[in-house]
Amino acid sequence: MKDKLVVVKVGTVCLTKSDGRLDLTEMRRLVDEIAKVVKQGYKVILVTSGAVASGMAELGVKPNPNDIVFKQVCAATGQSILMAYYREFFKYHNLKVAQVLLTKEDLSNRTSYLHTCNVLERLLQLGVVPIVNENDVTAIDELIPVTKGYRVNFSDNDILSALIANAMQADMVIILSNIDGLYTTNPENPEARLIPVVEKVTEELKSMVEGKSRLGRGGIKTKLEAAEIATRSGIPLVIANSRRRNVVSDILAGKMVGTYFKPAEKVMPAIKRWIAYGASIKGRITINEGAKRAIMKGASLLAVGVIKVEGEFRVGDIVSLMDESGREFGRGMVNYTSEEINLIKGMKTPQIRKVLGYIRQKEIVSRKLMYLLEEE
Repeated sequence: MKDKLVVVKVGTVCLTKSDGRLDLTEMRRLVDEIAKVVKQGYKVILVTSGAVASGMAELGVKPNPNDIVFKQVCAATGQSILMAYYREFFKYHNLKVAQVLLTKEDLSNRTSYLHTCNVLERLLQLGVVPIVNENDVTAIDELIPVTKGYRVNFSDNDILSALIANAMQADMVIILSNIDGLYTTNPENPEARLIPVVEKVTEELKSMVEGKSRLGRGGIKTKLEAAEIATRSGIPLVIANSRRRNVVSDILAGKMVGTYFKPAEKVMPAIKRWIAYGASIKGRITINEGAKRAIMKGASLLAVGVIKVEGEFRVGDIVSLMDESGREFGRGMVNYTSEEINLIKGMKTPQIRKVLGYIRQKEIVSRKLMYLLEEE
């Protein structure tokens, strides 16, 4: 039990009243829960929502205004309020907290990703509870597709909690919300039944989910996506109701609470997990069928197999690998920029030196730095 690392994600609905104001009684109770398991020997990273809702209440505006800048103003206003209460409530248990605000770039850039892990690890070593939130003041990923082929790694704290767990090799993720877990249909339906255990997140399971909260961005769909990331990384995940007494300690004690998602037995290496789930996709490379067949048999991607390049990316960025039908079948870390690949696509390796004047690597994408969706 000692030194087990748990990522606990608390949704906006867990921390607010129906009018959007912070529910300090409930917030204190959740902190008491977390403090209790920390005293038992667990290490906890708390991923929290609530800054935007808290700011809206402070400024006296209605929930979810359409003006994104004003929403970011609410986040800036509410974040300090949220952290002030967390500090006060944890201080009662003689625990210190640290605020960690993240954007997509902090996890999509390999260097920043590793630095973030190092900071979180040092905080935990010092006995500090890291409190993580997406930096809503600067993150506007839910609004715009920045560049063709570009896709962000998270735009919701459910996903962020799974990515943090993946990065830190956590032992469990607990997502707390206002629902008891995953149901067979909408929980408001009298025929809905709670699913206690999910063996694997399948396409059929994802297609049946619905619903979204009023104050937060995440619904059950993002929770399933988080469960898929966590379980494929070998980490169990539980969705449970934050209002249940002793919810965190009961889950960690092995009691049947909420919905438990079983971890996969076969886990990818850390670098491939980052490519699959941590990194933002900066562009797309379309390859011919012969190159795809070679890759599926274990080969790397060479320039001769490239048909088309979309987006702008640099060496070390992650790109989607597309087949000729336009379907993504993998992701990988590139050894050449998008501009360079456009110049050498379709060429055999000896021709590359004549065009570029150098050969940085024989491979456009090395097989060991690929994640293939079909393998999963």
